[in-house]
Amino acid sequence: MVHIVLQEEKCRDLSFYLAMEEYVARHLDVADAFFIWQVQPSVIFGRNQLIENEVNIPYCEQHHVKMFRRKSGGGCVYADMSNMMLAYITQSDSVNFTYHKYTTMVTHALKRIGIPATANGRNDILIDGKKVSGNAFYHLPGRSIVHGTMLYDTDMRNMVSCITPDDDKLVSKGVKSVRQRITLLKDHTNMSLEEIRDSIIDFLCDDEYVLTSSDISRIEEIEKEYTSQKFIFGNNPKHSVIKKKRFDGVGTIEARMEIKNDVIKDIDFKGDFFLVGDIGELCNAINGTHIDKDSLLAALPDNLNEIIINLNKNDLLTLIID
Repeated sequence: MVHIVLQEEKCRDLSFYLAMEEYVARHLDVADAFFIWQVQPSVIFGRNQLIENEVNIPYCEQHHVKMFRRKSGGGCVYADMSNMMLAYITQSDSVNFTYHKYTTMVTHALKRIGIPATANGRNDILIDGKKVSGNAFYHLPGRSIVHGTMLYDTDMRNMVSCITPDDDKLVSKGVKSVRQRITLLKDHTNMSLEEIRDSIIDFLCDDEYVLTSSDISRIEEIEKEYTSQKFIFGNNPKHSVIKKKRFDGVGTIEARMEIKNDVIKDIDFKGDFFLVGDIGELCNAINGTHIDKDSLLAALPDNLNEIIINLNKNDLLTLIID
């Protein structure tokens, strides 16, 4: 695997590294690529999430925590210089195979240095049953990207406050609750973050590619989309009906619908689910459909699982109709 090297001492915004992933996937002729980066305090939320539902915007603005949207699905996460962000770019098109390969490689890299990491079978990496790394998937034509966090140490109050109301009692409870469910690499090793980072790269990569000034300029062009207000805050038209439900193995899905004379005139889906296909295909299939079970069953695509991971027709029907 090829290690992508950015020879800069300065720390860039998270948007640059997201653009860097996309550039590598679209333009570099390598089968598998990998790199690790760190950022100043930042919140990153999923492609299909509403920022106002996920991010405590006033807190972030007050405490200089930057806010970014990524093109992969999944939930809202916090990152700072005390954890690592990992990116794996591959030619595989299979979601499950790509996740399995990536989590297997990373857990083996951690076990090599004495950290008893395991994969939970989906997209998380655990130590002693607690989450140390969460990951998301993004598909491009002929390429797949897996990226996520690896917690070494982190500002727990910032982590919780960025995504919850800025209330001391709620934050206190939130920190305690989150700390019970996650673990930090520093709790399981005497190695520094930099030593762990270098060890993972050494284990996974046998070659390197150093980005040129031309590469960096092209990455900066891609980055402009990630930093646009339209992309970050999204298009959020008003809908007359909003229904929300959580499904095991899928995540939370919020259906926003405009309904007239029992016909769905417009529908959109938001949430922390993992999108691997075209959400527009699903919305277009439903728009113009009478809101009853038989009509929706006939309209829904058979490949729902290839659009939203683990979603089936019956679950989506219960969300829309119930």
